Amino acid sequence: MRVVVAPDKFKGSATATEVAAAIAAGLCRERPDLEITQVPVADGGDGTLAAALAAGFSAVRVSADGPTGEPVETAFATRNGTAVIELADVTGLRRLPAGLAPLTASTYGVGEVISAALADAATVVLGIGGSASTDGGAGMVQALGVRLTDARGQELARGGAALAGLAAVDPSRLDERIAAANILVASDVDNPLLGPSGAAAVFGPQKGANKADVALLEAALARWADLTRSATGKDVATVPGAGAAGGTGFAALAYLGARVVPGAPLLLGLVGFDAALAGADLVITGEGSLDRQTLGGKAPVGVARAAAARGIPVVVVAGRIELSAAELADAGFAASHALSDMEPDQAVSMTRAAPLLAEIGARIAGAWTI
Repeated sequence: MRVVVAPDKFKGSATATEVAAAIAAGLCRERPDLEITQVPVADGGDGTLAAALAAGFSAVRVSADGPTGEPVETAFATRNGTAVIELADVTGLRRLPAGLAPLTASTYGVGEVISAALADAATVVLGIGGSASTDGGAGMVQALGVRLTDARGQELARGGAALAGLAAVDPSRLDERIAAANILVASDVDNPLLGPSGAAAVFGPQKGANKADVALLEAALARWADLTRSATGKDVATVPGAGAAGGTGFAALAYLGARVVPGAPLLLGLVGFDAALAGADLVITGEGSLDRQTLGGKAPVGVARAAAARGIPVVVVAGRIELSAAELADAGFAASHALSDMEPDQAVSMTRAAPLLAEIGARIAGAWTI
């Protein structure tokens, strides 16, 4: 019997690689005869870089500005002319040194990593989940040569709030390599830049913005959109995905000529998941929390859809499951297991994720036989 173990991370508890290894250990303990293939997966958010490296990409170390300007050590993954960049590892929430910074956090460092990647790559895959900023991607394009100035002609400060004072946009010095590059933005959200379902209204509070901050950021992003339209001739604020990662999707569309694509299928293709399915009898996937966000196109659903196309049953494992049996079945999961059923105390469950996952792996091996 051949089993493919393809989980995403259990955020705050275990990486996708650690989750896969724990489940595989449990499977082997119960059924030493199983042939097991481990394929850690991601969907563009935290863990995207790790999934690419686990699939055989090489790491290129880069020093870049974190969300509030402090230097961070990060990397991009590269293979055969394709580079994979994880925004969360450069300017994500986990990179904030001293609390949330909804008005001043910037994507400048992401542009620096893109610049480094363009030295070797013709295709850049940018995973944009987990952002700490709501700057409309302005910092990212500043780092790539776009000049943003205030009413006095001075360089605009970084962060979403600063865009309220934006007076002029000059894209003439944009890195020339952008025009020849194929840039793909991996995202699982389809929010526009502005409005009640836009970047500030929906994602701003997640990054620490209060009601007044959201109003300020909304107005600032609207100004950014207006001046971008004048400078580039592109009106992309309403394109699905423009609001992703605090509007980073918008700048990628308008200035980088990027395409916003569903993250899970894109990343599954990059890590060779389809090839791993050949001859498989069972697939096991999972993530920390299985909820309605999962149904929006997160990695486990992408895994289930790919396996269903080959008629392979899928078992899902999660720290906690907030979906009904009907919802799980509709998503393509033949069975489900939650760590919370074994250990109700979430803090204990998170610290003991590995042994709990191994126990679930053993239970799955005992239940699924040919």
